[in-house]
Amino acid sequence: MPHTKNYGTLQDRVRHKSLLSKVMTAEETVQFFKPGMNLGWSGFTPAGYPKVVPIAVAEHVEKNNLQGKWKFNLFIGASVGAETEDRWAVNDMIDRRWPYQTGKNIAAGINEGRIRMGDKHLSLFAQDLGYGFYTKDSESGKLDLAIIEVSAITEDGGLVPTSSCGVIPEILMQCDRIIVEVNTGQPSFEGIHDLITPLTPPNRQVFNITKANSRIGSTSIPCDPKKIIAVVESKLRDQGRAFAEQDDTSEAIANHVIDFFTQEVKAGRLPDNLLPLQSGVGSIANAVIGGLAKGPFYNLSVYTEVLQDTMLDLFDSGKLDCASSCSLSLSAEPGFPKFFANMEKYFDKIVLRPLSISNAPEPIRRLGCIAMNTPVEIDIYAHANSTLVGGTRMINGLGGSGDFLRNGYLKMMHTPSSRPSKTDPTGISCVVPHCSHIDHTEHDLDCVITEQGLADLRGLAPKDRARRIIEKCAHPDYKDQLNEYLAIAEHECLRRKVGHEPQLWDRAFKMHLNLEKNGTMKLKNWDVKIDLC
Repeated sequence: MPHTKNYGTLQDRVRHKSLLSKVMTAEETVQFFKPGMNLGWSGFTPAGYPKVVPIAVAEHVEKNNLQGKWKFNLFIGASVGAETEDRWAVNDMIDRRWPYQTGKNIAAGINEGRIRMGDKHLSLFAQDLGYGFYTKDSESGKLDLAIIEVSAITEDGGLVPTSSCGVIPEILMQCDRIIVEVNTGQPSFEGIHDLITPLTPPNRQVFNITKANSRIGSTSIPCDPKKIIAVVESKLRDQGRAFAEQDDTSEAIANHVIDFFTQEVKAGRLPDNLLPLQSGVGSIANAVIGGLAKGPFYNLSVYTEVLQDTMLDLFDSGKLDCASSCSLSLSAEPGFPKFFANMEKYFDKIVLRPLSISNAPEPIRRLGCIAMNTPVEIDIYAHANSTLVGGTRMINGLGGSGDFLRNGYLKMMHTPSSRPSKTDPTGISCVVPHCSHIDHTEHDLDCVITEQGLADLRGLAPKDRARRIIEKCAHPDYKDQLNEYLAIAEHECLRRKVGHEPQLWDRAFKMHLNLEKNGTMKLKNWDVKIDLC
């Protein structure tokens, strides 16, 4: 249910007083929307996104039977709440969507071919949006309209974001008409942000971040007040992201990770307080952070793109000193209420940054971030698929995992060893001969973890990696099957003297094909019959 409590008035929050003459209702802003527009929204994961204006536009479409006739191109930092973009998808209001989304109906629209989605490393999306790459073919060469949620507008017109920064600086670079939603239904976030607008090359500056909590910018983003065409009050809260409770699988994965960190500290390859942690979205990532709250490490820091509920638990444990992120992506219950009830405890320990900074390769490499993300599947040589089930069905998108996996100090991916199919409790192996789609190459991964164990791949040649991954990470139901494939592939490829990374293309995807046809990846044998005429 939406919260409607007031935390100060609109007049308090809008300190550039001439903008009060542009106050209107969400319904009155519908006049500014025209089909085919390129729209920029604030928001990153379900946090900090505009709510009342997108909902009003959806209601206008529904009342006037404009479904499929009013379609827009959405450029947003990452996913936003289902009550906005997923509702737009239900109404067939989305033509193009960049670069990452969450929602059953928007995913259906993408996979049914009605929504054209572009997938992109998030740091590159932010940068390329600011460069004008996504709007280069439009009449103006810019975004047509922006909707930005803010906590406040400063005396000089600067925008103070709410629970995420997303790509607001790049949207302001590329848009001359802005609708601002001022959220008075929650406390102001003013002071938590570290905001800069990166210049374009050759004038781009150094991001001088030497600690996770370094600050290099200001607490608001400059905005010419003349660009603001409407100010709308909102009292709706972020709907947030709920996660499954920690189970035996996620707990086992978390324990393997903590054991590995303990060994690395003992060997002198990590300091006692580790290095800044990055953790992706999802239940396993949440469990790993929850495990650290019970673990032996103190004075931890986090440099990531999303802070989830268990980050608050890590603060509560006294083990986390500071956290940098693009988004405060807490659950609607209990996450955000807990944060707001204890703001004085968490506020000064958190820095929220724009996506172009939170995911920039430069600070990730300098700080030595420990990257931990969850794939759809990994293969025996340590390629990883984060996006496409069966190589073709889009789930959410690449997100920022590649930003951290390419540039971190330790690059780790964790997944269950198997998942259930409709007919077999372990019918899907998450360790396969070859990924059906590759988002992260074998060159980028240091460790693969399942509930079965952790495979440390550093310094291993491909065939050694394959044996290690099968031994440590594959589900027992698939170990023999995968070892048999590797033996056949090795024998055949070495016989032909092409054996650096043995693969047999007539068999590499047989497990995927068998799943599609028979509902399980368990094979009777590795025989194949292919007519190449």
